[in-house]
Amino acid sequence: MTVIESTPVRTERPEICISAPPPHPRPDGQDRYTISEVSAWTGLTAHTLRWYERIGLMPHIDRSHTGQRRFTNRDLDWLVFVGKLRLTGMPVADMVRYAELVREGEHTFEERQELLESTRRDVRARIAELQDTLAVLDYKIDFYAGARRAPERTT
Repeated sequence: MTVIESTPVRTERPEICISAPPPHPRPDGQDRYTISEVSAWTGLTAHTLRWYERIGLMPHIDRSHTGQRRFTNRDLDWLVFVGKLRLTGMPVADMVRYAELVREGEHTFEERQELLESTRRDVRARIAELQDTLAVLDYKIDFYAGARRAPERTT
């Protein structure tokens, strides 16, 4: 996954994750999504989206004249990135800290990098553990497959 820092239109907007992102449902400029549309697109519940906003994991979400949240393509990109962070096992507090650092601006690049590098180390350690576990499973599967074939050889 490659993370790039985009030049935000407003400084409180986060960078986006570029790694074959899913296509946006609407083109930029026509990208005003309700919470139910974002929920359907991301698979996150409306409750989770409101919680992300409340704890500071989401940037400020614009509102319609009636007070309804209006998400943008940029918000969808951020949610894809947050989803990737969740998959790493990064604690929510660290994700919120990362979001705060993004909103603080470019002078936080070093701290953001350190946070992501720490997470990468954790992910690599988990991958190594899973590879070891996979090797044990492969050994056992081969053992049982061999045990089933052994009686056939005697006949």
